Amino acid sequence: MAEGVTARATAVAILDGVLGEGRMLSDFAGPDLAPADRARALRLAGSVLRHLEPVDRVLAGHLRKTPPLTVRNTLRLAVVELADGAPAHGAVNAAVEIVRRGKRTGQLAGLVNAVLRALPEGAQALPPQKLPRWIRQPLVHAYGRDVVTAIEAVQMLEPPLDLTLRAGLPAPEGELLPTGSLRLMSPGQVSALPGYATGGWWVQDAAAALPARLLDAHPGERVLDLCAAPGGKTLQLAATGADVTALDISAPRMARVTGNLARTGLQAQTVVADALVWAPEAPFDAILLDAPCSATGTIRRHPDLPFVKDGSEVAGLVALQSALIDRALGWLRPGGRLVFATCSLLPEEGEGQLAAALTRHPGLVTERVDLPGLEPGWWTEDGGLRLRPDYWADRGGMDGFFMARLRLG
Repeated sequence: MAEGVTARATAVAILDGVLGEGRMLSDFAGPDLAPADRARALRLAGSVLRHLEPVDRVLAGHLRKTPPLTVRNTLRLAVVELADGAPAHGAVNAAVEIVRRGKRTGQLAGLVNAVLRALPEGAQALPPQKLPRWIRQPLVHAYGRDVVTAIEAVQMLEPPLDLTLRAGLPAPEGELLPTGSLRLMSPGQVSALPGYATGGWWVQDAAAALPARLLDAHPGERVLDLCAAPGGKTLQLAATGADVTALDISAPRMARVTGNLARTGLQAQTVVADALVWAPEAPFDAILLDAPCSATGTIRRHPDLPFVKDGSEVAGLVALQSALIDRALGWLRPGGRLVFATCSLLPEEGEGQLAAALTRHPGLVTERVDLPGLEPGWWTEDGGLRLRPDYWADRGGMDGFFMARLRLG
């Protein structure tokens, strides 16, 4: 293909997979693409998904009937690029070329050209995209309409890259956040950054770095990282000098944990098993349970999520989270502590789980920990920590999380 078309054509193919087949962005490896082209394709596809609703409103006034998905996605991509200020000739010509070369779309190249050239000249800012109803409605009820609007404004922006650092080892230059994470606004290729090869840091959203800090593991303690993959929290726990066991049900995902341990030179025992079946040989001093959840707090990094999920899985996830909490509490030594966390904005996967656990287990108490950078208003009445994407909005936001530290009396 012509220069500039390859990454765009791949982005269109990715969008076809997400919007036509319900596939996740992470499913697209792009083995035949150069790393730079693959990264650009994923970035372009992600940008379209962050603006899909307003883009479709722009196109609706120029289309008499809905064209095939590939043509729609090509038009969507071009509109997003034009809104971002890309040169019109490059974006339009590439879109026409992609459609012209398609086996089933070639005859619509003229339509694409006409629609795109009929758009107003100059970059047209796109408004924030609303969350789907199954997410938005409970969030408005929990946080209010203004908060949800602020969350949506953050989610339309490509997020920065956050790193968790190891003391005394090389790291890139960036903004040191109040909680200790390092934030890079335009990182480029991650593996080329200073300190990557020597294991001086790992990629981890600033919010995702807080559950391990809340657990506060100490050298020599027996610590379990439950549902450990992809491993950022395992690395944090291992860096404390604790005796860490990392457990996950997925062998491929656990392979990522093992690879990160090897790169950083940190030590942890890895176990591939179902936590509802597995049992430890001895109790643990502390357990970190980052439970499976709807991941609604990570949409700023995973803009495909609203289009491949519909909320039907939430009830099952809530039941699984409850079962995992109960099971983990049974593995603690007397006086041991558990941090429960979910990367969800839905209260039933956070505040509701905490309230239910405190009811089921008399003597179970929450503990607030004085961590650097935490705002007092982030704590809930029950002693949980609620994080939202609109926090630090002027810095690029953060993932949505709920977490609570629990101790057995």
